[in-house]
Amino acid sequence: MVKWIVLAVVLVPLVVLALAVRPVLARLPRLRRAALALQQRQAQAEALQSTAEALQERAEGLQRQIATTQHRLELIKARRGG
Repeated sequence: MVKWIVLAVVLVPLVVLALAVRPVLARLPRLRRAALALQQRQAQAEALQSTAEALQERAEGLQRQIATTQHRLELIKARRGG
């Protein structure tokens, strides 16, 4: 009789654990696909960020060129007018 009680005390929690783990194991493939998709989006975001930084640097360079050109234009106008 004690043998059956001990067996039940050991087996019942194992059955409960198996029933609790089963849905998680069933979702693993979907979770893996979602994780891969997130990694791909992260890589895309990093690529876009580096592209945006390069564009920002290019825009700053163009802004400096515009300022220089405007300054030269003002000097030319001052020479012609003066």
